[in-house]
Amino acid sequence: MVIWNLIRRCNLTCKHCYSISADRDFPGELSTAEVFMVMDNLKAFGVPVLILSGGEPLLRPDIFEISARAKAMNFYVGLSTNGTLIDEHNIDRIAAIGYDYVGISIDGLRTTHDRFRRLQGAFDASIRGIRLCQANGIKVGMRFTMTQDNAHELPPLLDLMEAEQIDKFYLSHLNYAGRGNVNRKDDTALRTTRWAMDLLFDTCWRYVSEGKSKEFVTGNNDADGVYLLHWIKRHFPQRLPHMRAKLAQWGGNASGVNIANIDNLGNVHPDTFWWHYNLGNVRKRLFSEIWEDTSDPLMAGLKARPRKLKGRCGACRYFDICGGNTRVRAHQLTGDPWAEDPACYLSNEEIGLHGPGERLQVTPYSRHRHLANG
Repeated sequence: MVIWNLIRRCNLTCKHCYSISADRDFPGELSTAEVFMVMDNLKAFGVPVLILSGGEPLLRPDIFEISARAKAMNFYVGLSTNGTLIDEHNIDRIAAIGYDYVGISIDGLRTTHDRFRRLQGAFDASIRGIRLCQANGIKVGMRFTMTQDNAHELPPLLDLMEAEQIDKFYLSHLNYAGRGNVNRKDDTALRTTRWAMDLLFDTCWRYVSEGKSKEFVTGNNDADGVYLLHWIKRHFPQRLPHMRAKLAQWGGNASGVNIANIDNLGNVHPDTFWWHYNLGNVRKRLFSEIWEDTSDPLMAGLKARPRKLKGRCGACRYFDICGGNTRVRAHQLTGDPWAEDPACYLSNEEIGLHGPGERLQVTPYSRHRHLANG
């Protein structure tokens, strides 16, 4: 899957933005012809999924031309947008593309969302975008980046999902990159993360029990898979072997392997949160050549099977499920991409290590030293 930041310009300046976008033009972005050439290489290389993102992709004048070509080439095409620019004037063009999925970011209820997005009225505009997509038969989902400042609004957002009959809910754990790195002191405590995951699992199972079709996805913390396995053990122990096999088949973190990022200038990164680390540029080399080049030490380490990690991640009994979690967090906090991920919220006991059944989160910020009980 290639997440492609086609444009850096955005009409918002969100608190947790990894691309540190702004409402101005950024020079040197790929032209339409260059985008098409890259798409040809991606298709030949066997890439099945394109997620068109930004900045705000709807600000790019050729977004519908790019999208239509991607669909014609039989990519699965997603649009990642803040939703504020979806209105009665462009919804017909959006619907005509046939996007497989449109993800719209919602950071909380009205007051919280507008504060995070730094624009009064952003919430109402995004909800309008969701409703317009639904009215035109477009699969649409809410994307929620959870921090300590908005975690308490997860329950009412799930209620909003139900009230608005939204198809999908995506919870993103805060990743330490871009503006999210600047604000990492606002990341949720480990115990809060566990509470949020329990709430998602329970909500999802309620829909399953009621025969309703909803999708719940989490991202940027592959420990979620291990935590799900423990939830299965408590609630459906007879399903544990099957679920463990399926989670291991999934394999956990795929940065640098099955998830790639191309930024607005054509630089290739292991995923969207590695913008500070360039693997190469599609203007100079084919994406396929860049992606298979393991002479880069980071790519060699990410593609290694198994990855050679340190600390708790290296010793974890469930490494085959998690894959060592999100390497960029370890790199941002320690300078070592192979150190343990500081955002793992599982206890030593839960990951099969000897020692106390508690996990102490250690970050540079004292208000984040919380115990997560096993």
